[in-house]
Amino acid sequence: MGKTLYLECYSGISGDMTVGALLDLGADETVLVETLKSLPLDEFDIAVTRVKKSGLDACDFHVILDEAHNPHDHDMEYLHGHEHHASGYGHSHGVAEIPGHGHSHVHPHHHTEGNTRHAEAHHHSHVHRGLPEIREIIQNSGMTRRAKDTALRIFGILAEAESKAHGVPAEQVHFHEVGAVDSIADIAAAAICLDNLDITEVIAGELYEGRGTIRCQHGVIPVPVPAVVHVAEAHCLTLHMTETEGELITPTGAAIVAAIRTGDKLPSKYRILNTGMGAGKRDYGRSGVLRAMLIEPDETDAKGTGRREADAWRRARKETDTIWHLESNIDDCTGEALGYVMARLMEEGARDVYYTPVYMKKNRPAYELNVICMEEQMERLQEIIFQNTTTIGIRRMKMERTVLNRELREIDTSLGKVQVKVCKLGTEQRIYPEYESIAGLCQEHGLSYQEVWRIVSREARG
Repeated sequence: MGKTLYLECYSGISGDMTVGALLDLGADETVLVETLKSLPLDEFDIAVTRVKKSGLDACDFHVILDEAHNPHDHDMEYLHGHEHHASGYGHSHGVAEIPGHGHSHVHPHHHTEGNTRHAEAHHHSHVHRGLPEIREIIQNSGMTRRAKDTALRIFGILAEAESKAHGVPAEQVHFHEVGAVDSIADIAAAAICLDNLDITEVIAGELYEGRGTIRCQHGVIPVPVPAVVHVAEAHCLTLHMTETEGELITPTGAAIVAAIRTGDKLPSKYRILNTGMGAGKRDYGRSGVLRAMLIEPDETDAKGTGRREADAWRRARKETDTIWHLESNIDDCTGEALGYVMARLMEEGARDVYYTPVYMKKNRPAYELNVICMEEQMERLQEIIFQNTTTIGIRRMKMERTVLNRELREIDTSLGKVQVKVCKLGTEQRIYPEYESIAGLCQEHGLSYQEVWRIVSREARG
């Protein structure tokens, strides 16, 4: 069984903070360095050092670009949209991009808190990379299969968010946050460390964010930046807005949480096995660290129920919410009417509708109508049932459920565009093509349902 990671994001989260925290937790630095060397990128170095943040000892992970491609840092005043700036330290939303082949190694020298990688790069020429180029870089690396899957999932989430922000398809997005060598190194490093630590469960609650504005390649934009907003919206991340002037959550940080999170609540009792602190590069008057903990549920219970509770918690891979179950027995309604009411209930937002054959009093064959819905839909759905069937009573039950994280995506395949449902179970990703999309492609290409389903499933897992 893998390990459970808890991310405490009270100072936000970024790619380098995540890697620093995972290294501090015990991820093998030698494995990280050797694996990063296999990335087919231009030469870059990494430095892993210790720094003090608000008096706390933390691990600092730093990607170092050569002078030709390194975007020089700006001060904090310029970062937040003021025209006057100096050559001091800061950190902006855009980053530079370089392609090619190279290696990475740990530098022995110490880097201070003021050093940064991300800065506005309008002075520099860029080679833009999109998602297809990044997939090739990751697939051609020496990362393990699990690490590659994690990195590609993070990049995919980031690309979807940037595509919404820029109004272009994800496959056509060319942008700094994904295409830059240091962002690629950050995400690859995070995936390598997660795999090395054998993390299979990740708990992340609120992500603390600042406010105000920040300067990016295209100008001054609001905080949270659009990519972070889109990631939070698509993956149900909870943002806790603070009074801090500045960007605490980077798009890379948000995408990492969205890709690896399996739960948002800690178990009622747990033990801390190890703690790691990852340092951020910006100085916003907060501690600027990401604290990560390896935990395990407390299985010691005087009544002997602790182990069962812990096992149940491990099986509950995602969120718990509340639904309502509406139920009614109907013995004097035509099949046409029942078919119609099912369609109307689904149109009005029911999560599921189904019939079960039953025998009622006086040995009458009948159907039990079952409707699954959210509380806010309940009154409207009951009205539809009363209006369109002969029932004179509806039973209703409040139920708790545990659900996997899921999202609906549209992907490109050799047969055309297909909608798929993507679910996460720990670090595993499951992809289910939507019926209507498959049926449409069957008609368009004259193929059987099984043929289209196999082609789409294979290419979706790609």
